[in-house]
Amino acid sequence: MSRYDFDAPRLHLDAPLVSGGEIALTREQTNYLVNVLRMGAGDPVLVFNGRDGEWKAELALASRKSASLIAREQTRPQDQAADVSYLFAPLKHARLDYMVQKAVEMGAARLTPILTRRTQVHRLNQERMQANAIEAAEQCGILSLPVIDEPRPLDVVLRDWPQDRLLVFCDEDAPVLDPVAALQAHAHMKSCAVIIGPEGGFDPAERALLMKVTPSVCISLGPRILRADTAAVAALALVQAILGDGRDKLST
Repeated sequence: MSRYDFDAPRLHLDAPLVSGGEIALTREQTNYLVNVLRMGAGDPVLVFNGRDGEWKAELALASRKSASLIAREQTRPQDQAADVSYLFAPLKHARLDYMVQKAVEMGAARLTPILTRRTQVHRLNQERMQANAIEAAEQCGILSLPVIDEPRPLDVVLRDWPQDRLLVFCDEDAPVLDPVAALQAHAHMKSCAVIIGPEGGFDPAERALLMKVTPSVCISLGPRILRADTAAVAALALVQAILGDGRDKLST
């Protein structure tokens, strides 16, 4: 039997979750449950807020434009996401939406946009990024939403890099042929960050800055040049399997 209930819809709510607690829904959430899914009073909904775990709730229908949920019982306790951050040069529109969704699905606990010399997008819609993160978490059974930072210049992000956080630099020119072995050499690290550059890569000065960061490891993602959104999935899959929450699954 699956660990998750894929039949009931899931909603992220910005409210405390306690047994018997009633939570007012937004107009958009009401429309989705009542008008799109045609749900009625008493129908089950799974809810989470990133703090109190996942709860089974039921719809308390007031009208087609206004409804609420009543939390009944906790179905899963709150988990703690692996301390994996994702640093990336912003992309345009649909590709950025995709990258944010996939980074959340892969368990990134923090998303940090970085501004580089070749970055094509310098202004981001934070609300849109948050909406994409919520949608991914709702659809994939995730209990924790990532922190989403404001865009910052690369040199500012790298300045005073914390000594307890491993920087995983994904470099198409990396000499490392075995990224798994390279990451396993740092398996003692409890915190890490994956960094993916812009289209066209980092310029020489930026690469020099990255090479000076400690602790860090430079890895290749294979013989092919990947688009930034594809590289995000490949890199986070590797890092989560070796350094993140996937290593516990692989060892059992």
